[in-house]
Amino acid sequence: MLARHWAGQGHQISIITFDRVTDPVYHALPQEVKLHRLGAKVGVGYRGNLKRLLALRAELVKIEPDILCSFLTKNNLLAALACLGRSTPLIASERNNPERQATHPIWNLALKVAYRRANLIVCQTNAIKRCFPDAVQDRLVMIHNPITGFDRNPEAAVAKKLCAVGRLTPQKGFPLLIEAFSRIADKHPEWTLEIWGEGEIRRKLEAQVEQLGMEQRILLPGVTEQPGDWARDATIFVQSSLYEGFGNALGEALASGLPVVATNCDFGPAEMIHDGYNGTLVENENIAEIASAMSRLIDDRPLRDRYSIAAKEAAKKFDPALILSQWDELIELVTGPPNVATMMGPPEPEFAAQNEPG
Repeated sequence: MLARHWAGQGHQISIITFDRVTDPVYHALPQEVKLHRLGAKVGVGYRGNLKRLLALRAELVKIEPDILCSFLTKNNLLAALACLGRSTPLIASERNNPERQATHPIWNLALKVAYRRANLIVCQTNAIKRCFPDAVQDRLVMIHNPITGFDRNPEAAVAKKLCAVGRLTPQKGFPLLIEAFSRIADKHPEWTLEIWGEGEIRRKLEAQVEQLGMEQRILLPGVTEQPGDWARDATIFVQSSLYEGFGNALGEALASGLPVVATNCDFGPAEMIHDGYNGTLVENENIAEIASAMSRLIDDRPLRDRYSIAAKEAAKKFDPALILSQWDELIELVTGPPNVATMMGPPEPEFAAQNEPG
């Protein structure tokens, strides 16, 4: 979205990724955007990261950008190191919860030092600022993710369908959600739960559903054919994450007018939901509270309707036009109006969430 926005303003945009030229591109890019894919030049482990660093630095020497924007924790470190000794301004953007990511202590120490090379650091929520050292607190800027809602079918409000979306990873807390739904399933026999997404714990989730005898009530349909298909027939959205960086799927659910239940995890939900007004917040990792909140929304149609109206209103602060203008102001704050901007993102499969938001 940023690349398309800036290219539309006439700026020269390059995107650097660490995937291979044979990997699929999940987001169509404007023809004028140049994509530099460095995957063939790198490997894995410490040696692989060193190769990534050298390949990135060589690419920056070749491109000579007016500014470099990096996204995700490890990429931020590589970008900061690649910019050492160079005058290229750097805007780093943290997209997850650094406190909950499994990284080596040496990596975390290096990151704290490397962040000092960044001119500005973009956070998706105010709460995440606590994760950064005091030395860079004055460089932190909060910009939410841009969020667009999806059209829902008119009958979705009475479809009796709970919905969750995300990569099938431990972070998303889907085992807790499955257990919570199983506790209320007998009370609400006509309701089903759909968990959209793919990931490494699919077999674990399938085994849990089978053990509970809920194969007809809890479905794992995979990824959607079109972005937002998961929202079209959903009646209630549930986020059960253990931690987040922002929670795109939660934002999309709100913007789509879905009544929501969300765990009050770090970070994001508490800045997106006013509990009891546009959604329900429950204690993080509390299965009983998740179950109770879902059951209450199932029973209370007027509450769902109120949440739906308030959700769309609350989501206006994530409007793409507003968020993109904030990025424009950030760029001009660092360099003035740019002529050439370079964006450094993760390999495509890591951020290909158009069918698996969040």
